[in-house]
Amino acid sequence: MRTSIATVCLSGSLEDKLYACADAGFDGVEIFEPDLVVSDRSPEEIRALADRLGLSLDLYQPFRDFEGVAPDLLEDNLRRARERFATARRLGIGTVLVCSNVATATVDDDEVSAAQLRRLGDLAAEHGIRVAFEALAWGRFVDDYRRSWRIAERAGHEAVGVCLDSFHILARGHDPAGIEEIPGDKIFFVQLADAPALTMDVLSWSRHHRLFPGEGAWDLGAFVRHVARAGYGGPLSLEVFNDVFRQADTRRTAEHALRSLVWLEDRAARLPGSPPTLQRIADPDVPTGFDYVEVKAEDTGDVEAVLGQLGMTFRGQHRTKPVRLWSSGDSRVVLNEQHARDEAPHLAGVGLRVTDAAVVSDRARALAVSPASRRTQAGELEMAGFVAPSGLEVFLNDRDLGDEPAWVAEFEHGHAADPSDPASGGGVRAVDHVNVSHGRDAHDEAVLFCTSVLGLRTPPATEAAGPHGLVRSQVMRSDDGRVRLSLNVAPGGVRHPDHVALVCDDVVAVAQRARERGLRPVPVPDNYYDDLRARFGLDGQVLATLREHRLLFDRSASGEFWHFYTPRIGRLCFEIVQRVGDYDVYATDNTPVLLAAQDRMDRAAAAGTPTAGRSGGRSS
Repeated sequence: MRTSIATVCLSGSLEDKLYACADAGFDGVEIFEPDLVVSDRSPEEIRALADRLGLSLDLYQPFRDFEGVAPDLLEDNLRRARERFATARRLGIGTVLVCSNVATATVDDDEVSAAQLRRLGDLAAEHGIRVAFEALAWGRFVDDYRRSWRIAERAGHEAVGVCLDSFHILARGHDPAGIEEIPGDKIFFVQLADAPALTMDVLSWSRHHRLFPGEGAWDLGAFVRHVARAGYGGPLSLEVFNDVFRQADTRRTAEHALRSLVWLEDRAARLPGSPPTLQRIADPDVPTGFDYVEVKAEDTGDVEAVLGQLGMTFRGQHRTKPVRLWSSGDSRVVLNEQHARDEAPHLAGVGLRVTDAAVVSDRARALAVSPASRRTQAGELEMAGFVAPSGLEVFLNDRDLGDEPAWVAEFEHGHAADPSDPASGGGVRAVDHVNVSHGRDAHDEAVLFCTSVLGLRTPPATEAAGPHGLVRSQVMRSDDGRVRLSLNVAPGGVRHPDHVALVCDDVVAVAQRARERGLRPVPVPDNYYDDLRARFGLDGQVLATLREHRLLFDRSASGEFWHFYTPRIGRLCFEIVQRVGDYDVYATDNTPVLLAAQDRMDRAAAAGTPTAGRSGGRSS
């Protein structure tokens, strides 16, 4: 189907929005009336610009508060409509959105509303315009799409049909299956928006919290399938009111929006019973595990020291680049000093194991994801990659050489891997999860990237209190849990370190050996252990072990979680975790402890006070 977007979704001037939509690859746009009103371009100039950019102008909206009124007000409404229709014609737009009345309706009668829409249809036809009647979720009398269709059907006018908006239908909990009972040629327009599951008044929910498809709680794939099965042949258009998008970069938001539409149509096309009018892209290939994590800095020496303390092995220097590899079991950390002048250590990329990298690359291209490329020399493995919204580079690998990825052979003069060592000594054996911090303006786009490109799913988001405000965390994961990406949004102006969590079978042994090698873990206050005793009733020996090694602890109905953190190294830290039983979450209650400890360490470092190794009055 053709793609379209309402200009209300984007920041900037009307001209900025048109350029951004064309560059992103949209077929058309809806002109939001306030965007035209404040523009210094005439309707004819806007129409000419859209023509030059290859954009159709699909809808002029909104015309408000028309039906269900007294006769004297109806005449004034028809006068208003005549002016709006004339403007639409100047723009070259053939469809005008008419919202159900929320303010001036006094007559709750379908026959009256239908008769008034019939009058409106007569006027619209004189201008070569169609009227798309939409049931607003907060309409005075008409707040259900089934009633708006009943009224439009009774109007019996060829210029009167309906507009179906997923928000107004799903926010009210209405069953969208009834869409299939509406003739496709009477569905004049379809608008799409996702939304988080919130408990609030529907108007505020609509005006501030809509999301692009794939970012919220609704099954928009099924909604689009119903629309397609009804025989609708017009554009799928986005109408997303969102405070973040209206302040974000116009071009980036437009690209993000188109990606959501491509993903949604593909998702709908894969549902049973979907008609062939819906287009599919390359199949998703969910990653099967982490191939590596990449840390970049001008000097990665401090990171190497910590990796050695955690029991990882230096595997060698890359034969052509200033890049070194450390590993333990199936966990691999690549340290990259190339093109990193003045950069502190930070998480720069992740490698993911996939079944077929070419298929994932094809899907990423269809979703207009920015590629990431690296220069390779003869004999070096070329890996497909792309850039996530946070700037993280994601590379794909589907090639092994023996028991390891093929690219490992490019590293020389290190120590050979000893797969038995981590297992026998309880040491680090794999990457458990990766935490990525980014700004609020990139969060929704990052969620969509993980679902649409990587095929990860989204358990409910969590929030944790930090010293500077709430930190929101959204874990993206594969069904089997082998790939977990935690996307974290900190309060404005705060940048928490990214961190890499490495899983082991004996966290106490890893912690003890790390301290013997000089690691001083993030200090945990004694008050925390007093709280653990109260929460879980832990016996004295277990508490003593936790306290001695500054370990954190959590328990669920399925098992236990033991873990500790290294101090921040630049913009990065490491976490060592042990999952006991079937524990499959992330000890969210411990996050405030970490955030507060990191904040104390940061303030102490800024003040030059050597207190990072003290906790609760005693040495850690």
